[in-house]
Amino acid sequence: MRMLFVAEIGLNHDGNFDLAYELIREAKYAGADIAKFQFGWRDRPDEINFIDEKRAEQLKHWCDYWDIEMMASIITPEALELAHHIRLDRYKIASRTVVDKPELCKRILSEGKETFISLGMWDKNEFPFGEPNEKLHYIYCLSKYPSYPEDMRGMPKIFNPHEFYGYSDHMHGIEACLLAISRGALYIEKHFTLNKTSQVIRDHVLSATPDEFKQLTEIGRRMHKLLKTIEK
Repeated sequence: MRMLFVAEIGLNHDGNFDLAYELIREAKYAGADIAKFQFGWRDRPDEINFIDEKRAEQLKHWCDYWDIEMMASIITPEALELAHHIRLDRYKIASRTVVDKPELCKRILSEGKETFISLGMWDKNEFPFGEPNEKLHYIYCLSKYPSYPEDMRGMPKIFNPHEFYGYSDHMHGIEACLLAISRGALYIEKHFTLNKTSQVIRDHVLSATPDEFKQLTEIGRRMHKLLKTIEK
């Protein structure tokens, strides 16, 4: 199965859509398969990270131009309609949405599109929306910004499509992502920035720069290839 590297641009465009363009382009150069945004996190036009139809269309156009898939975390029903409008192929559901808006999650899943669900706030033993399948993938995540090495003791010893499919990272550096790959993760999501010192959004400091993300994708793909070879 193919590995996916997701550059979580999220809110790191800071409401500056010239910066959003640069982030998309740099994510492509860094080897990302997907540039991910967040739809519905900000729902008032006066907020810097508000994304309406026009802005979503522009982001999708830029992703198409740079030949990188666009994906979004769907946080509200209106965000789902926005995803419909620009015809996203796959969806992401954030940890908080799982616990705060389970009915929205079920609505998203009812569409039958491939969906990745982070479980950073899920504290039950069973999976929230049934067993994983080819369209439903659960992602191991810690909802702590940033996370630290001592927080990682609960990381699965083995990732596989029938349990945790991949890992969404909130640590400094790329080491935890590489650890997850060594344990079989097929989906790696890492926040992405051009400037770690920006204080507009808290995510910048724990994000990967283009050079770091490129290192992650290059080493990660070699590790994945090696794992597939020795498992034959």
